[in-house]
Amino acid sequence: MIDKISPSIADAMSGIQDGATVLIGGFGTAGIPLELIDGLIEQGARDLTVVNNNAGNGESGLAALLKAGRVRKIICSFPRQVDSQIFDGLYRSGKLELELVPQGNLAERIRAAGAGIGAFFCPTGYGTELAKGRETREINGKHYVLEYPIYGDVALVKAETGDRWGNLTYRMAARNFGPVMAMASKKTIATVHEIVELGALDPESIVTPGVFVKHVVKIDRVATQAGGFKKAA
Repeated sequence: MIDKISPSIADAMSGIQDGATVLIGGFGTAGIPLELIDGLIEQGARDLTVVNNNAGNGESGLAALLKAGRVRKIICSFPRQVDSQIFDGLYRSGKLELELVPQGNLAERIRAAGAGIGAFFCPTGYGTELAKGRETREINGKHYVLEYPIYGDVALVKAETGDRWGNLTYRMAARNFGPVMAMASKKTIATVHEIVELGALDPESIVTPGVFVKHVVKIDRVATQAGGFKKAA
């Protein structure tokens, strides 16, 4: 019997190796799997390469992972925000490597990994510092830059509902990078707020099929304040 429901976050996070590439879903604070990031900090893996749209907000979530000194390199689109002080400090002191990728390129590079695409040409970034030293090509009178897939050893995603086969649905904007990251990784761990019986999810509404998911962990809903952060107790 296939049952991908894990009894705890600690159980789901076991086996993540030092040096792993970890894809973390979320756009700003929408869909950030805070509980899984906290679990990764507790699990202890270090020297990680982290892929996320941002580089952390405030002192929680991804910022806490950076602050714990577990990340060697971050691949993202928007590293600097008004509250990205943890990233700023680490980057300026040379303790964190940054690979800056335009947002659309980032999404497509992750999607390409899941779709089995070896590489692709994209116009975004041509003629800028981001294309320096990269292969370029003119196609139909337009200039393109060669981009390579981003593969993950682990994907951490926040979903809304799941079943024991690992089928997932998402809540509105929290969907963002989760589906493509699940496809691009060897092991996907997802949190959900509700676990339903097999057959309860409309097949047409399933966004991430269970074949791409290794572990599902049920978490409680937590009230948040503006910006998506947990309210203080």
